[in-house]
Amino acid sequence: MTAFQPLRGVIAPTLTPFNDDLTIAEDLYLAHARRCLADGCVGLAPFGTTSEAQSVGIEERMEMLEALAAAGIAPSKLIPGTGLTSLPDTLRLTRHAVGLGCAGVLVLPPFYYKDVPDDGLYDYYRRLIDGVGDARLRIYLYHIPQVAGVGLPVALVRRLHADFPNTIVGIKDSSGDWENTAALLAIDGLVVYPGSELPLMAALELGAMGSISATANINAAGIAEVIRLFDSGDRTAAAARHETVRKFRLTVQGYAPIPVMKRMMALASGDRRWANTRPPLLAASVEEGRALAEVLAGEFDFRLAA
Repeated sequence: MTAFQPLRGVIAPTLTPFNDDLTIAEDLYLAHARRCLADGCVGLAPFGTTSEAQSVGIEERMEMLEALAAAGIAPSKLIPGTGLTSLPDTLRLTRHAVGLGCAGVLVLPPFYYKDVPDDGLYDYYRRLIDGVGDARLRIYLYHIPQVAGVGLPVALVRRLHADFPNTIVGIKDSSGDWENTAALLAIDGLVVYPGSELPLMAALELGAMGSISATANINAAGIAEVIRLFDSGDRTAAAARHETVRKFRLTVQGYAPIPVMKRMMALASGDRRWANTRPPLLAASVEEGRALAEVLAGEFDFRLAA
């Protein structure tokens, strides 16, 4: 069996474009995936938070993963989100991703019941591993408690990684809490991807493998350049580039990031379908998209290519 080699660099939790009837716009979806990779992403994380994953059905997720593979996008570059509230549903999605040869899966804790004991969360992941029953399975835990309402304490992550070191290999930490990220980076052998480029330099210094960031959908090249400069040993240049990337991220965060990035995609491409969101999200207005585009152009000389 090939030795585990995590993806190093920036990974995009890809936006999911919808047709006017709210079916997935496969043509836009595949073109965007190719573009993210061409712009510097080392991988894609379909059906994460930025993908509106909890508004996308199980069959749709599987169909789009198969479409990505059929379009020539190597599953070894994919870490799809498979975590749902139901263990059988999570098992189904995870088995499918493993069967396709995906690099890993990104698994939220079951997020409906709140204040559950750590042992209950541990049992969920243990049963997921046993149920998949495949040595190829690589799980990246997904910690985003401010959205999911259920988090993964560092002690639980350490326990899971210690007990299943070849399967629970990493975590995406989208908590926004640097102390939490730093504590995760101290776990020996755990692959850590901050869920934002804001702490990227400090995280790289502590051994992070890169970042899984929403803004990689529109600024992959900038984030990738930070990591490239860091790896080249030019910390000064990396820090300077990182400061620009941080400001870019903070600017986008000032809006509702998913709808406004989709509106920017619609304006840049001329395809209005890009602006569509599924309820409960509402589409950003043309005015919002243009306003953000103008700010990014003025402050960062940034133009989103069609």
